[in-house]
Amino acid sequence: MSELRPVSELTEDERWMEWEKAYCRFETPEEEVRKFLKRLQHLGAQAWPLESRIVEIFCGRGNGMVALERMGFTGVEGLDLSARLLDQYSGPFPCRTGDARSLPYPDASRDIVIVQGGLHHLEVLPDDMDRVVDEVWRVLHTDGRFVVVEPWRTPFLNLVHGIGGIGLARWAWDKLDALERMTELERVTYDQWLRQPDLILESLNRRFGVEKRIIGWGKLKWVGCKKVGSTTLSGCDTTSRRP
Repeated sequence: MSELRPVSELTEDERWMEWEKAYCRFETPEEEVRKFLKRLQHLGAQAWPLESRIVEIFCGRGNGMVALERMGFTGVEGLDLSARLLDQYSGPFPCRTGDARSLPYPDASRDIVIVQGGLHHLEVLPDDMDRVVDEVWRVLHTDGRFVVVEPWRTPFLNLVHGIGGIGLARWAWDKLDALERMTELERVTYDQWLRQPDLILESLNRRFGVEKRIIGWGKLKWVGCKKVGSTTLSGCDTTSRRP
């Protein structure tokens, strides 16, 4: 574990540069692609039409798009606030720098919107969350899906962070050190996110009917179908599942 500057001494730009460095230490691009493939398959992506118009928001290095390409999807786009992270993507799909609270896509123009680990960076809850959910709802076609994978407080997550609080463990395991460094750098938004599960689910359920909800191993994995008024147009089942 290298010597790290206290978060309080960093400017906002330095903080995000440090976060991105830790993110790149946490797992290799290939490890991340394999993780995303497993998630997508768990959430039923193999049943989606391959020509689906898909946007991955908070797409980071673009490895979620690499996973979608490997599954055979052809109409994928990426959006992220960080041009530095987007520059690391070299695949065939278009990417742009942008804010998920104001999506640069026309109404009802996309079939699926995916976010994997971006919503917990939002600074103001519930306002920012509601804005993202409203924008996703706006750009989705009437039978569109919103796919969300985010950290969630579970016994497993508590255990991981408990071990991460032990300096010797961080020194011995660079992956754990990288995870804890990311957590330190996003502490305010991360803790705010974990404290308010009911508020987060309420924001999602306001605009989407639940197709799938899986909570376990420190994650929320959720797929929602677009609602109009009180009606869910895609006819999805509304079951929740726990592993």
